[in-house]
Amino acid sequence: MMVRHKERGRIRRHRRVRKRVHGRAERPRLCVFRSLRYTYAQVVDDDSGRTLVEADSREADLAPEGTTRRSVAAAALVGKAVGERAKAVGITRVIFDRGGYLYHGRVKAVAEAARQAGLLF
Repeated sequence: MMVRHKERGRIRRHRRVRKRVHGRAERPRLCVFRSLRYTYAQVVDDDSGRTLVEADSREADLAPEGTTRRSVAAAALVGKAVGERAKAVGITRVIFDRGGYLYHGRVKAVAEAARQAGLLF
């Protein structure tokens, strides 16, 4: 019962932010989703409704040796991968969408690693 309540609150926070945050072709949205097992990040152009770049901790090369795929280290590798893939496609500036989660732990690791990979937000 508590999990549903927490998830409902996260979705409500995410909707409130999404009223104002909108990714465009010149500055798409970098959104993060955090499940109990994996971390996902994708760069989305909301005008065309397309995902331009994505990365997640389910990928074999994004699982650090000796840690789980739900760790902060795995999330940092996801952020680095999505940043490098976005740069390869020509995306340098994004709007960060934390998905209703606190800017802490895995979400923060994705954001900081994407910044280190060269994305500006």
